[in-house]
Amino acid sequence: MEIVMAFVCGFLFMAAIYLILSKSLLRIIIGTGLLSHGAHLLILTMGSFKGSAPPVLSDGVTDYVDPLPQALILTAIVISFGVTAFFLVLAYRAYQEIKTDDMTLMKGSEDNE
Repeated sequence: MEIVMAFVCGFLFMAAIYLILSKSLLRIIIGTGLLSHGAHLLILTMGSFKGSAPPVLSDGVTDYVDPLPQALILTAIVISFGVTAFFLVLAYRAYQEIKTDDMTLMKGSEDNE
């Protein structure tokens, strides 16, 4: 199962880098979201899969899963949601002002300043 997850993580990272390197601001935002999902999946895979083992230790349980990767992923999901929301608001505001989402047109020039 870890091999499949490694390929899925690699595909998510590949698609994210491709989208981040594009010229459209919306594709860049989607790419950052994919990059964070790939990182979440990588952390989950590194925590290893132990089948039906519970993530917490209770009475009578000898085999359990480390809850630290799950806590890290939960924190990372909240942070990536906030960053994505901020990027979307920033992109919307930039589109209102400049009327484009093309990064080459957003750079401007010294003549426009």
